[in-house]
Amino acid sequence: MVDLEFESGVARIFLNRPQKVNALDSVSLKALLEAVEQIGADETARVVVLAGRGKAFCGGADVKELAQLNEITARAFIEQIHDVCAALRRLPLPVVARLHGAVIGAGLEIAAACDLRVAALGTRFSMPEVRLGIPSVVEAGLLPRLIGSGRAAWLVLTGDSIDAARAYEWGLIEEIGTGKDLVKHLLAGEPEALKMQKQLLQLWEEAPLAASIRTSIELFQRAYASGIPGRRMR
Repeated sequence: MVDLEFESGVARIFLNRPQKVNALDSVSLKALLEAVEQIGADETARVVVLAGRGKAFCGGADVKELAQLNEITARAFIEQIHDVCAALRRLPLPVVARLHGAVIGAGLEIAAACDLRVAALGTRFSMPEVRLGIPSVVEAGLLPRLIGSGRAAWLVLTGDSIDAARAYEWGLIEEIGTGKDLVKHLLAGEPEALKMQKQLLQLWEEAPLAASIRTSIELFQRAYASGIPGRRMR
């Protein structure tokens, strides 16, 4: 369901259900959450890359399981998707989503919860939930912050797909390619500074400007307490 590999400071998570286009059911969501939590407990990891085996990154939530949900079980299922997204955002490490093929529904929500997104040419993105009689929810709420309210509305109201070129133009992804150089650039950063920067990035999304500035001053001061900035600058 999910593969986890560690190499030279990079933790790689692979969705591994290629026969189902890496569609997410309760079992695979549980395995994905456990993999993220395992990375959080590993002190050797400095960068996380989330990708998918086979022809696509993720075909969204498993439609077979979606069709069997009721008013009670629907909440538990969607909360599993949120739990994965929240765990990715809580990780004190930069998380890169490496996307290809199809990035649909819950797969796009999980990608949105990552810090950076890189997609192969030919990748297609969509949020087709309204065509299945349900709204796009949980971390779909990050889309207006990433691409603006109008473009987010276009995705979730029409259910139509966009290609990698348009996703890059809209700001949904940061790069078209493999992301190898991006990972190298992240590894070049000071680990503690990267942790602080990720904390601030999320604060900037949600907190008032004055609160963000106060926290940034505190973290700037804390960085110097380690002695690392001086050593690096020298």
